[in-house]
Amino acid sequence: MKFLIDFFPVVLFLIAYKFTNIYTATLVIIVASVVQIGAYWLITRRFEKMHVISAALFIVLGGLTLYLRDKRFIMWKPTIINWLFAAGFVGSAFIGSKPIIQRMLGSQIELPNIAWKKLNWAWVVFFIVSGLVNLYFAQRYIVAQDALTAAAPEITSEQLEDLDCSIGFSETALPLCETARQKEKTWVGVKVFGLMGLTFIFIIGQTIFLMRYMKEDENPDDPDTNNEAPT
Repeated sequence: MKFLIDFFPVVLFLIAYKFTNIYTATLVIIVASVVQIGAYWLITRRFEKMHVISAALFIVLGGLTLYLRDKRFIMWKPTIINWLFAAGFVGSAFIGSKPIIQRMLGSQIELPNIAWKKLNWAWVVFFIVSGLVNLYFAQRYIVAQDALTAAAPEITSEQLEDLDCSIGFSETALPLCETARQKEKTWVGVKVFGLMGLTFIFIIGQTIFLMRYMKEDENPDDPDTNNEAPT
């Protein structure tokens, strides 16, 4: 159930983008993120911090996207939220008695302190890499859009909104429009499927890491078990 709630806004964003454009999809994901918070509270009677932070960024950056008719803001959102979480995990390694990941999972799994520290830093790396991946593909679109507007300064906001390259583009601007359109679609694919896939791969790796310690705990009297924490 939590998995469905977590990805509810992203799925609606993809559906809206498929049948409309990025601005309508942005409005949809803003509304969906607010609904997500309400639905989670109704089910659990508590708020999920990640949902709240994500919704706040959607409202701010998505609002700027809609108000200024500039796609960059919504494209930067995944990078900003990933790097905010990375900063939070880094800070928890130096402030307080436990890193964030231990506070989140400590009641469910018993691990040595060195394992919690390694896991916390692994999440830091994951958030930084995820942010960089999103920024790379967002920037590719931004560069393509800038090239298009430079070649066709008369382009209207409506044309940039839908990137309908079959209408009103010169022979010079037409391939630039098609490139920008493709870069935008690529970014949407990376946001919805690429970052989700990266998350699944990381979680699988995290599970394998945790299983190493869990196996040791299950065989405390095994003479072949090394008493030191694995590196």
